[in-house]
Amino acid sequence: MHKQTPMLLRVIRIIRLILHVFSGVIQSLIYPHVLLHYQQRMMQRWAVELLTLLNIKLHCHGKPPGVDIPRALLVANHVSWLDVCVLMAVCPTRFVAKSEIATWPILGTLCKNTGTLFIKRTQRNDTMRINQHVCEVLEAGERVVLFPEGTTADGTYLNHFHASLLQSAVTADALVCPVAMRYRNADGDICSEAAYIDPSLILSLQQILAQPHIDTELFFCEPIPGGMKNRRELARMSENAIAEILLLPVRHKQPETISDLPI
Repeated sequence: MHKQTPMLLRVIRIIRLILHVFSGVIQSLIYPHVLLHYQQRMMQRWAVELLTLLNIKLHCHGKPPGVDIPRALLVANHVSWLDVCVLMAVCPTRFVAKSEIATWPILGTLCKNTGTLFIKRTQRNDTMRINQHVCEVLEAGERVVLFPEGTTADGTYLNHFHASLLQSAVTADALVCPVAMRYRNADGDICSEAAYIDPSLILSLQQILAQPHIDTELFFCEPIPGGMKNRRELARMSENAIAEILLLPVRHKQPETISDLPI
């Protein structure tokens, strides 16, 4: 069994984390009223500081899409709520998330004020609306992140990538950028404690804080021109690229429904 963080240090980190989250809420009130360049700097700085408080070390491989790429849809595997913070720290972007998050205390406010695109997963016709919204954001020059598994995995496998929201990349003729993420503990093994499988965010945070540190590997794969493929081809190509680089099996294949779309 690997070593865990002493209890006193965990308490100190929790207090600092609470203060940091509230500072984020205050910053998020200003966020909608500043230029995109400053928004991205605010987002990146806040995410980097959060990962530092959690003692999460980033190891980035490949080149993230820069501002020189006008339309980029990042497609990533989904392990944890940490995924959002990790991506923000490297590549400030907007996210597609389930509408329930908008009602969460504090975190819901953060997400709403920073431009998260919320999808109502119980309403099938909401797919068209969110695809159109993602297209508009991409065409405005912003990046968007999508987790096409529609749920989290524990880091030892991938779930089937659903294609529904990849239609936005086809319509906007955007570059689809597969992104592979992996979390390792202090012993170098897959960090199951980082995975957000249990529905309790508090329990997940306790498990993360118990780790001396977590190494996060982030791999930016070769981009795929979205306008030259259909959405199912983009889903399979992204899925294969991420599975290959992480050496993980893919759990197949369930019928694609609106309730399976990103969280």
